[in-house]
Amino acid sequence: MPAEPLAYVEHPMALDQAPMYSRLMKMKIDSLFRSAFVKLSGQLTKFVAFCGTLGLLAGCASGPESHVVSAPPPGDPTRSVTTTTTTVGGPVYLGSPAATAGISTTIVTEAPPALQTEVVLARPSDKDLWVAGYWTWRDQRYEWMAGRWELPPNSRSVWVSPRWEQQGNAYKFYEGYWN
Repeated sequence: MPAEPLAYVEHPMALDQAPMYSRLMKMKIDSLFRSAFVKLSGQLTKFVAFCGTLGLLAGCASGPESHVVSAPPPGDPTRSVTTTTTTVGGPVYLGSPAATAGISTTIVTEAPPALQTEVVLARPSDKDLWVAGYWTWRDQRYEWMAGRWELPPNSRSVWVSPRWEQQGNAYKFYEGYWN
């Protein structure tokens, strides 16, 4: 039996509709990609804003603690200030034989400024004692060391405040310590 010739079957979509169908499919695909891109870029914008806010807050949350509150204005350029700092080696026993330190002496020919008024912060615990602020000598000028709460080494300890004493034309600084 001879083979029958194959009959030509026309696709339901006419050939003249193919270019329009192709354009329609491209528009649908472009629309899908565009909406996905818009959604992704919106989420990316939120993420970047969140990271920026987090970075800003992290920078605000911490900072170096500083005890320097202020310093007097610099003196006249013609005035001379002489300082002497000496350290005597060897142990010094303050309160208990376990506490040892070298003795440091600072002598300045310029009078220290008046003590500053301080705001005493809330007491952290019943055991903490207030250590008042004082003027110290650093970098050829007076600097204020702010007061603070401290835990004494033991319950019988008493804080001996640092002080400046005039000796002739000079002022000698005595460090504070627990006794």
